[in-house]
Amino acid sequence: MRGKPIHADPSVRPLHVNGHPLQGGWPAQATGVPGEGSASSPQALGATPQVTVDYAVAGHIKSQVAKQREELLKTSPMVDRASEEQLCLRWINDAVALWSDAQALERGVNPTPAEDDALRRAVYDLLFRAGRLQPYLDDPDVEDIFIQGHDEVWLDYGNGQRKFVGAIADSEEELLELLRELARESGHSERTISTANPLLALALPDGSRLQAITDVSPMTYAVIRRHRVEHADLNDMMQLGTIDPILKEFLAACVRAEKNVMIAGKQKVGKTSLLRAMLKEFGPETRFATIQTEDELHAHTNGYHRQVVSLVARESNGEKDATGRGAGEISLLDLMHPALRMSLERIVVGEVRGPEVVAMMQALTNGAGGNLCTIHARRPDIVFDRIAELYALAQGNLSEGLAYRQIANGLDFIVYVSMVDETQIGGRRHRFVSHIVEVTGIGESGRPATNEIFAPRPDIGEVRAVPQMDPACIDDLRRVGFDSQLLQHVYGAWSGPLPLKVRSA
Repeated sequence: MRGKPIHADPSVRPLHVNGHPLQGGWPAQATGVPGEGSASSPQALGATPQVTVDYAVAGHIKSQVAKQREELLKTSPMVDRASEEQLCLRWINDAVALWSDAQALERGVNPTPAEDDALRRAVYDLLFRAGRLQPYLDDPDVEDIFIQGHDEVWLDYGNGQRKFVGAIADSEEELLELLRELARESGHSERTISTANPLLALALPDGSRLQAITDVSPMTYAVIRRHRVEHADLNDMMQLGTIDPILKEFLAACVRAEKNVMIAGKQKVGKTSLLRAMLKEFGPETRFATIQTEDELHAHTNGYHRQVVSLVARESNGEKDATGRGAGEISLLDLMHPALRMSLERIVVGEVRGPEVVAMMQALTNGAGGNLCTIHARRPDIVFDRIAELYALAQGNLSEGLAYRQIANGLDFIVYVSMVDETQIGGRRHRFVSHIVEVTGIGESGRPATNEIFAPRPDIGEVRAVPQMDPACIDDLRRVGFDSQLLQHVYGAWSGPLPLKVRSA
């Protein structure tokens, strides 16, 4: 270790963040944790449909309007999308008005405005959006959608509740057609789901990630992972409880100092959300590329960055070329080479799950600094081994030694995000940064040498990251405005230990 260890020092001046002092032994923590531990029930969530829709009626009206739309496109092939939708909306309104009049005669009482509006929405969703799935995609509190065949759908909420919502299609084939339509609307024309192509992975227009499988299973299964914190910056991550003010200043300084940072953690802990937030520390004119298997970062459409080269891998068309590789396939590694010729200041590689780790490490070692990426790992101490495992899966069976050398040469910091889930005992899910590890080169054993800069404090019951020592590169951070005195506050800037129901003895 080359950094300076931290010890409690009564002479350390009061903690200041953004010019404001935080008083007390445990400085005040930002409050308000949207979506994490909310007491609201799924039934009270506004976006979940409150009026029962007869989807047989909605499907009939949708087919009627679809025919009118088809005739429109035949007679006016140059009509723009906005005009097309406006005409369809008019036809939907007319059809729903006729239905409402017929229902009034049949019932002896007019349908309520809410019923009319729900039917209009349902028809529009069937025609232009994700059909019966759309209300759940619109619900900001839904975290995951589990589809187990056409008639069994479950919602996972941010507060840990799970709710059964029934069918989103009337048959297995209708469900498959919905998934195919989502693939077409995503802009990936080469992606579909069928007997010949039983796997489908794509990003939906709202940033959600879909993974589906069929034919090799008794029914079609799909999972939609929602990104509920899509436009957050580091201040928002602080409000969510993921980081405290000291971590916020440290991570921002790492970006400004052009350090290569890898965000690691298990599934669903918020790695991508933290990565998006750190991207906001790039200047709006910074020229960088995002290289992903599915576009989850949306940096090129976030309204902030102006110089983004967004590159997304492409699946094969199902055929094989002479080398045995899927025809038309473009991997993350394929995208890396042209990206390096596009005068980029930084490169961001999205989630790494397999051999594309080679592309990620090339981004980290290509000479330019300030690159970011994410990777799955169950614990912070196995990140290096995880990278080495993925190297072994890469073409050419790359060695563990090469993996360790590239980590030591290209990586500056690992930020580990943890989650404690106490929803089964009446608690909530807590997502937070628990460790920041600095990579300082190759150690004597041939593995990367490290300094633990932030880590939990078991002695005081704190499972979140608090300062442990100065990094070896502290001068680089000071040169971009980081106040190194912040690292002398051994309790961090949390207001107190994380309020867990179960604590270590």
